[in-house]
Amino acid sequence: MSEVKARLKPETREADREVVHSPEPPVVKKPRRRLRFLPLMITLATIGLAIGLGQLMWDAYMGAPWTRDGTVRAYVVTMAPEVSGRIVALPVADNQFVHKGDLLMVIDPTNYKIAVSLAEAAVEQAQTAAKNAEREAARRQQLTRLAVTKEEKQTYESDAVVAQAQYQEALANLDQARVNLRRTEIRSPVNGWVTNLLAQRGDYATAGQNEISLTDADSFWVDGYFEETNLSPIRVGDPAEVKLMGYPQIVRGHVDSIARAINVANAQPNGQGLANVNPIFTWVRLAQRIPVRIHLDRVPEGVVLAAGMTATVQVDPRPPSRQNKIAMR
Repeated sequence: MSEVKARLKPETREADREVVHSPEPPVVKKPRRRLRFLPLMITLATIGLAIGLGQLMWDAYMGAPWTRDGTVRAYVVTMAPEVSGRIVALPVADNQFVHKGDLLMVIDPTNYKIAVSLAEAAVEQAQTAAKNAEREAARRQQLTRLAVTKEEKQTYESDAVVAQAQYQEALANLDQARVNLRRTEIRSPVNGWVTNLLAQRGDYATAGQNEISLTDADSFWVDGYFEETNLSPIRVGDPAEVKLMGYPQIVRGHVDSIARAINVANAQPNGQGLANVNPIFTWVRLAQRIPVRIHLDRVPEGVVLAAGMTATVQVDPRPPSRQNKIAMR
């Protein structure tokens, strides 16, 4: 037995050593609690950013009055000759820019020069006749009743007055002939562009018939057709932004005026002068659109305006002043 115990002791000791010197098990670290809140914080931040952007979009599209129904407008001057004749000169071309006073068209002045010469001759003749009648009347007034009767004196006085009137009429005819001669040259009344030119050299121009149209370069504006539900915050003088469909640049302007009337179909009278009222009334009522005139303060370089272009208009309402508040009350 002692020998068995002696043999087991070394083995037991070696086993104990192995147990004592065995490596320790790895320590498992507990996850930090703040890592659990990171996805929640990211979600809340994303929601807050979305709410802020949504509020900005709401203010942009619903808070500030805006409309996509806008049109660029301009005054068009129609040039119709005041005298008739054949066109002998046409120094302009279609879409050409002209300055105020530039020559646009010349009508054959031959007949009108002859009319001036005839009128000048008629003036000389009438002037001579008037002077002669005046001298005869003056001589009759110096004679006694034995040489000339009172009736004859009155007759000569009347003849002198008539001759003087004929002289004045001849002067007026001369002025009219000279005016007609000047009207054979048609000049531009504004700075602008020749638009849709169809007249040609050699055509016969009739007085009062349009031959040349000019787009006034200094008259461009924008009409924004706002729904009546968006008109309440708009005031004259409010700044406005105009976005043209064909250009990325923003055109700056301000509210110049607001239209006070539009066409009403129910207000049109019939043949008897009675109101023509439409008997059909729909449940869905559409807001009417009212024109708001936008004055253009600054047009960016490179933007070419043309009447009829499509535009989006946004008005930035200013806070009402004290006077406006009193007026609204």
